[in-house]
Amino acid sequence: MRLLCLGDSITDCGRLLDFPPLGNGYVKQLASLLKDGRANWEVCNKGTDGLTLSRLLQNYAKDALSLNPDVLTILIGINDIGLMMNTDRSKEQQEEMLALFMNRYDRLLSILTPGIGRILLLEPFLFPYPAEYLGWLPLAGRMSEGIRTLAEKYRLVFLPLQEPLNKAVQTYGSEKITTDGIHLTEKGHSVIAGRLYAFLTRYPPVL
Repeated sequence: MRLLCLGDSITDCGRLLDFPPLGNGYVKQLASLLKDGRANWEVCNKGTDGLTLSRLLQNYAKDALSLNPDVLTILIGINDIGLMMNTDRSKEQQEEMLALFMNRYDRLLSILTPGIGRILLLEPFLFPYPAEYLGWLPLAGRMSEGIRTLAEKYRLVFLPLQEPLNKAVQTYGSEKITTDGIHLTEKGHSVIAGRLYAFLTRYPPVL
């Protein structure tokens, strides 16, 4: 079975430069977990540092279909939030950009769902460390709800990540989970890998 992971730097995690082909984050950890299971998994990481949804739609949608995965995971959105918040946009412009993001996500799923048996939409996440990211949290929450709604529309799996990562911060401290409020430590990545592994082993794809 082939698992394809799409996303930004959190998914990439050095796979393009220092740690090919799987990176050094949750994709690599997940591949290691799956290797110990009964099913024969081929894991492919196509995460790209700095990726936005617009670039994903333009440059990676057709590539994803050509790889013919049995399962596809998508983790995208934090760079789009950064564009909304770090470019002196007005509230109205931020609203327009969020609406455009959701429209593009809808378009992406309309392209991918007919050709891929199972798609998991991973929730984008953010931590208020440093405190400047506190202002980003409401937008991130609304984006997550929009992605959840799209998952319902297309009958896909929405995998929450913010709450389990927040619980990990409460247990271990923020410095053990995130390096900068956006990217993850090895332990932070293990939260995502564990969530994905639990789902894939409980609900394996039917070939």
